[in-house]
Amino acid sequence: MNKNIRKIILSIFFIGSFLSISAQGFYNELFEKYDSYKEESITIRRFTHSKIMPLIEELKPDSFFEVNKVGTSIKGKSLNLISFGEGEVDVFLWSQMHGDESTATMAIFDIMNFFKSTDFQKEKEEMLSNLRIHFLPMLNPDGAELFTRRNALGVDINRDAVRLQSPESKTLKRVRDSLEADFGFNLHDQSTYYNANRTPKPATISYLAPAYNYEKEVNNVRENAMKLIGYMNGILQKYAPGQVGRYNDDFEPRAFGDNIQKWGTSVVLIESGGYPNDPEKQFIRKLNFVTILSAIRAIATKEYEKSSKEEYFKIPENDRKLFDLKLIGVQYELLGNTYTVDLGIDSREVSAHTESGYYYKAGVSDMGDLSTYYGYKEFDASAYAVVAPKVYPETFSTINAVVEKGVSSFLKEGFAYVKVEHLPEDKDAINIPLHVISDKKNTAVNLYVGANPTFFLKKNDSLEYLIINGNLVDLKKPEQDFSNALIYK
Repeated sequence: MNKNIRKIILSIFFIGSFLSISAQGFYNELFEKYDSYKEESITIRRFTHSKIMPLIEELKPDSFFEVNKVGTSIKGKSLNLISFGEGEVDVFLWSQMHGDESTATMAIFDIMNFFKSTDFQKEKEEMLSNLRIHFLPMLNPDGAELFTRRNALGVDINRDAVRLQSPESKTLKRVRDSLEADFGFNLHDQSTYYNANRTPKPATISYLAPAYNYEKEVNNVRENAMKLIGYMNGILQKYAPGQVGRYNDDFEPRAFGDNIQKWGTSVVLIESGGYPNDPEKQFIRKLNFVTILSAIRAIATKEYEKSSKEEYFKIPENDRKLFDLKLIGVQYELLGNTYTVDLGIDSREVSAHTESGYYYKAGVSDMGDLSTYYGYKEFDASAYAVVAPKVYPETFSTINAVVEKGVSSFLKEGFAYVKVEHLPEDKDAINIPLHVISDKKNTAVNLYVGANPTFFLKKNDSLEYLIINGNLVDLKKPEQDFSNALIYK
């Protein structure tokens, strides 16, 4: 039997072993109908406190929701707890304690739209009669304002569970204690470069039942979190097969997840990673929507109890062996000798006044033998010769004049740099595959870790590809699948 088919059969058997047919149908419908619940006012990852406050204010007149201001950030932005349901089991979810980790915050508002809808009355009654659900979205609004990890004090809130120096930390501790929550969900984003161990698949979603001591002991509180994760993983495999990881569970005595587990709340960490061609994490947002609702329902019905901690440990651990672009077998000439190296290239976000709030600046993250690494995109460059790019001899007045001339006219002749006299002061990137410079630039191919690689790939005396700012550009269709090049001032 084919190995992949066997894995699928085993996966189906595993899911069926604890998941009822009606539950499977419910999750499938949730996935299919997601767009009807998606909060359309938020479609990109970089949004601020001012963006979510109108959504929270809209809930206040609705008697279904109880909205309470439970604290303020260092700079005075409100921290709000949204509660609903009539059950005795308290489920507490908090998001964006790191200001630049916003995927689950988007999903939280989608979930509230789901509960506001008239759909799935039977399933919602089952959840709401057994649970009291509490959302604390955007715990770090000052960090979200700058789309940065830390708060205004410069503190990582998730390392402030003991000293409680920050008002945001004090709020989280106070709310957890006042609820004496039975289950807690610590919602984060992780690096897009994590992969499921020994596979090329990104860890799109990773879970963790945090340890509560250095020995990583498993008591009933932690075991419940493990069982719940096993349940959630079984469901998520249908929508992101092989793309679920398990986060490292080394005990961190300063972290909130570890301490809240120790304080008696069964904690599930959910980390949103990467997914191909999803830079704004909208598909991953959808996965959050389904996996969080599946957990809420499983707690309400106690269906998660049919799972086991063994299923939790079967989830592959996170590894970090992904690049945005992996070039295999680059023939690189240095001091008269030709060497064969693989290049791992990553594209980092740089904050900017653009529609998305950022542009990409790429660099070589690693080079050498990268045979144990993977790429979101991979290209075998072993049959190609590296050719240094040239600077176009004419100076253009503006970038618009460059665009009007046409990209292909530059690239087919081996030009990847153009000189522009009047560079825009408010831009550092350009959305065509040409670097823009103000003066002559050394264009020799000089590869090293940290370099922004720009060179052509030639085969049979014909230029076929351009590597520029982390993009692999097919010269037959140079403006497809392209992010941005750079403006050098």
